[in-house]
Amino acid sequence: MHIHLLGICGTGMAALAGILKERGFVVSGSDEHAYPPMSTFLKGLGVPVTNGYAPENLEPAPDLAVVGNVIRRENPEAQALLARDIPYLSLPEALNRFLVGERQSIVVAGTHGKTTTTGLLAWLLHALGLDPGFMVGGIVRNFDSNYRLGRGDYVVLEGDEYDTAFFDKRPKFLHFWPRLGVLTSIEFDHADIYPDLDRIIHAFEGFLGTIQPGGRVLAWGDAPLVRDVCQRTGAQVSFYGEKGGLAWRAGEITPAPGGMQFTAYRDGRAWGEFFVPLLGRHNVLNTLAALAVMAEVGAAPEALAPALAAFAGVKRRLEAAGEYRGVLVLEDFAHHPTAVAATLEAVRQAYPGRRLVAVFEPRTNTSRRKVFQEPYAHAFKDADLILVREPPDLWKVPPEEQFSSRRLVQDLTVQGQQALYFPETDSLLAALLKALRPGDVALIMSNGDFDHLLPRLCAALGR
Repeated sequence: MHIHLLGICGTGMAALAGILKERGFVVSGSDEHAYPPMSTFLKGLGVPVTNGYAPENLEPAPDLAVVGNVIRRENPEAQALLARDIPYLSLPEALNRFLVGERQSIVVAGTHGKTTTTGLLAWLLHALGLDPGFMVGGIVRNFDSNYRLGRGDYVVLEGDEYDTAFFDKRPKFLHFWPRLGVLTSIEFDHADIYPDLDRIIHAFEGFLGTIQPGGRVLAWGDAPLVRDVCQRTGAQVSFYGEKGGLAWRAGEITPAPGGMQFTAYRDGRAWGEFFVPLLGRHNVLNTLAALAVMAEVGAAPEALAPALAAFAGVKRRLEAAGEYRGVLVLEDFAHHPTAVAATLEAVRQAYPGRRLVAVFEPRTNTSRRKVFQEPYAHAFKDADLILVREPPDLWKVPPEEQFSSRRLVQDLTVQGQQALYFPETDSLLAALLKALRPGDVALIMSNGDFDHLLPRLCAALGR
């Protein structure tokens, strides 16, 4: 069976290509952004990739096509697909068919923490010998991969609230019908497809409605909005967090070298003491959610503690790139104001005696919009020096909706913080190299490649 993937170089689509190859299918793909590292990854799988979309890519006709959500209806290859009698699926439909199958799915949803929590669950299930399948939105370092076919009874999936495909505008996470779910948080995001918070809430209500009968959701109970949304649905919910009265509570949270130490309480009683090699209270909550799910599948704390301590994290989630001439360089995917604030707080807590230099690129469809103009001004309180780049591709946003990096820097300056604005990356890098001094921690935050700022910075510091 020949399966062709449109938009194959996306993180999820490339993972699907690997899954399909392992299943023994003939796989091909097309993309307009076929360049390393993804093109190299696919070449290593033996998957031929055409750079550019064209009707000719469907010749000879595949038995099935999978359409990524980057593909628009007017795409010439999509138009040819619609005009011909070739069956097609969306990415989540394909994952259900070729990865989940008859197995039980565990789906992690929420505005923040999805990737780390999904990676944690995949690793814990694997470490306990349960051989899970999984698909995560980041590279899990223990596997050096973001997917695994697995042979066990469980498949762990990152549940994305973004839309599915041009022919299916529902959130991706509505397709999986899990037995166990996690809801880490609900905040406004994805302003390009959601007009307001109410529509976001409606999407997550839909997710809670997909939990199978007899299943359960582990939801962050410290957030009133999450509790309210959960209590309006018919799903069975157990809440986790730091407050009293929750089914699962994290207590005695203490920073430790390389991570966090805490006690997990279940129904008010101490359940186990754990060390997680991740920074920040927000990652303690992600870990608590994963532990609660593991308890639902029958895992004991005595087995989970050593497995958790061996978790190597997810690439680009507070990942250390190295220390050069006394400057520690970290990278994180943070882009939402809440994530930026939590990440900076975690770094400040982990390195209290060092100057924290935050470097930020607002490049998502939401952060390029002024919807977060005010929240960003309060998100950098733990940084000593902030360097902000002009959002790339700002022309894609109507002028009246555009975010202003220049205004953010002005607001931070008025608040008494040291902040600098840059129209592009080259001048930012030059100023950053001039500003850094031994003992600093440089935190690079972007959901993209930031014009390869990280390797360029490390190379320059290394020289």
